[in-house]
Amino acid sequence: MDSKAKRILTLFLTFFKIGAFTFGGGYAMIPLIQREIVEKHGWMTDEDILDIFAIAESTPGPIAINSATFVGWRVAGFFGAALATFGVVLPSFVIILLISFLLTNFADIPTVQYAFMGIRAGVLALLVKALWTMYKKAPKGLIAYGIMAAAFIVTAFCNVPVLAVIAGCALVGLGSSLWMARKEGKK
Repeated sequence: MDSKAKRILTLFLTFFKIGAFTFGGGYAMIPLIQREIVEKHGWMTDEDILDIFAIAESTPGPIAINSATFVGWRVAGFFGAALATFGVVLPSFVIILLISFLLTNFADIPTVQYAFMGIRAGVLALLVKALWTMYKKAPKGLIAYGIMAAAFIVTAFCNVPVLAVIAGCALVGLGSSLWMARKEGKK
């Protein structure tokens, strides 16, 4: 097996593992994707993966699938993107198929209800970890904190569509960086 085929297989297996062992959706997968792609395999840097998460969140579709596609493309081109995407989706498809069968037959059993309550608590912990990891790596400053606070307020309390918030944040970020570059140019 040549090195590109081996890399593509490794991408598939990596994202299959991420998809199989992460409950809670794409945001819960962020720390695992970062660890596997940056720390374990060294395919990208922390800055690269942060950019990919930003792009994956800004494009239509689930963040985990978009991230897998972008990482796969950067690491091994078209087939890397296709197999990384397939790898992250396949476990969820199989698990959802099994759960749908089990839930219709066993949803009223208290043990099953307690198990799902525990899973929800674990998912919350993974989301907080993802938030903390992204916060540590994100640029900081008055403008960044302002954008973050405004985005939280309008999504949490004003029912503004997430797409509008993302577009607004991108425009404010672009505008502020252009303003700062212009200000630096005058010095």
